[in-house]
Amino acid sequence: MKKMTEGNIIKHLISYALPLIFGNIFQLTYNAVDSIVIGKFAGEDAVAAVAASNPVMTIIILGVSGMCIGASVLMSEFYGSGDTENLKKEVATTLIAGIVFSLAVFGIGMPLAKPILGWMNVPEDILGMATVYLRIIFVGFLFTFLYNAMSSALRSTGDSKTPVKFLILSSILNAGLDVLFICGGKMGVVGAGLATVIAEGFSAILCFVYVYRHIPLLQIKRSEFRVDPELLKKTLRHGSVTALQQSCQPIGKVLIQSCMNAQGISVIAAFNAVNRIDDFACIPEQSISHGMMTCVAQNRGAGKQSRIKETLRKGLMLEVLYWACICAATLLLKTPVMKLFAPEESVEMIQAGVDYLTLMAFFYILPGLTNGMQGYFRGMGKMKVTLAATIIQVSLRVVFVYILVPRIGMTGAAYACMIGWTLMLLYEIPYYFYCEKREKRKGAEHEFSIQK
Repeated sequence: MKKMTEGNIIKHLISYALPLIFGNIFQLTYNAVDSIVIGKFAGEDAVAAVAASNPVMTIIILGVSGMCIGASVLMSEFYGSGDTENLKKEVATTLIAGIVFSLAVFGIGMPLAKPILGWMNVPEDILGMATVYLRIIFVGFLFTFLYNAMSSALRSTGDSKTPVKFLILSSILNAGLDVLFICGGKMGVVGAGLATVIAEGFSAILCFVYVYRHIPLLQIKRSEFRVDPELLKKTLRHGSVTALQQSCQPIGKVLIQSCMNAQGISVIAAFNAVNRIDDFACIPEQSISHGMMTCVAQNRGAGKQSRIKETLRKGLMLEVLYWACICAATLLLKTPVMKLFAPEESVEMIQAGVDYLTLMAFFYILPGLTNGMQGYFRGMGKMKVTLAATIIQVSLRVVFVYILVPRIGMTGAAYACMIGWTLMLLYEIPYYFYCEKREKRKGAEHEFSIQK
């Protein structure tokens, strides 16, 4: 556990962000390896079946993730203020609500898995496999929630390292089970699904065992295991807005991809490659943002306004410093990295990706700043602001992709990103100063009333 209400803020943010960066990069790398194993040993149909199920899984996981982020903000506030009673109530409330939600997903998802995939126009050839895989994932969805909930609880106390360790261990187990079930047992998508569920169960159990052995503050006794109605309302209010915000990104990507699909094979392939590069490039920015969220929420709970402002200032400074590094790295490595994704003869694809990355190297500063502002607003409990900002960014990015890409190619996608992020900042920064001005006015009115 780590109190971010005291000590050096930059050190807190770096030590919090580094494990998240490592864990997320490991997860992205593992996902790529997982796809390779399924493709090599289960065949193209199996890969397609798993891919067809992913949108359904993503939407449900976003719901869980949003709820856990909302809960994490409240937990961080209670931890920062030293309010152990409400911290435990929030943990218990989150666990009970999440368990009910997970059971509902299982109960509804099992019979509706095939109709849902049918509505998504999944080809008949792979519909059976996709249905089996999705139903297995529904069985293990409870484990997915429990891991996310306990990880959020640990992170709210400043411990971002332990959840990442368990994530890495479960990913290694998943990879081993993939090899055992798919390569050795020839179980296809059933093996892939079982490997995922077992690994998720393992990570959830590890989190609970760790908490109940080492973190008394988060241990919930049987008599404390009940729902607090007021905390449930706050958690759902924060969580639903965050889930909606996170769902904007995949919806936007689907719309953008449809535009790219009309530009030819080279552009489609290049866009797929640069998307992966963007994911890796933005992970540290997002991780710094998570650290800022926790630090702001803890200090908000402790009533330390000066440290909240310092967290925003120093967090944005870290985002800018990281941008200087990723800008240089992108400009230096853009061509060799694109060649990793493309056959040597795909000159057009490589050039399209290089042109895109040349611009994005400079534009990466913008998501750094927007992520920093998002982390601050989440920590302050202003989830509606983060939702509005994301809607502005995603919607304008989609609009300008459709305007620019058909006219100037892949570089149009980079300019569309820049426009979306810039207008997002033009909403967030004035809103921040508006809130500051309002707080100063309230403080002055309060002081005047006391003097009177």
